[in-house]
Amino acid sequence: MLGYLDKPSSTAAMKDDDGWLYTGDIGYFDENEYTYIVDRMKELIKVSGLQVAPAELEALLLTHPKIKDSAVIGIPHKKKGEVPRAYVVVSNDGGEEDITEDEIKAFVATKSAPYKQLKGGVEFVKEIPKSASGKILRRLLR
Repeated sequence: MLGYLDKPSSTAAMKDDDGWLYTGDIGYFDENEYTYIVDRMKELIKVSGLQVAPAELEALLLTHPKIKDSAVIGIPHKKKGEVPRAYVVVSNDGGEEDITEDEIKAFVATKSAPYKQLKGGVEFVKEIPKSASGKILRRLLR
């Protein structure tokens, strides 16, 4: 990427002195040198100086059989700066008992580091707000 089309000031703000363009994306290369974008820097949740990627917790939540969709945001916390809060859509596959906030918190707690736990709670919603391209509209959850 060379920059933003017809936006030289936006491009200049994203480039360093050596010409590298910083998009704010977080990603990795696999063993075949394929690039994967997994999150955005500005969406990271800062918990006691540690960074939590919302996409990581969302992917974890989606492994639970009773969760159909999820979104995670950081909410303010007096001592820790921010803590993760999950918004979940429960799957309706007929007849199964609903899942509770405590069950979801326990599920995440057994599969993640202590600072990544859902100290901001769990909110149950009918749907996760998304853009036309399928990106989570986190600003609507704040």
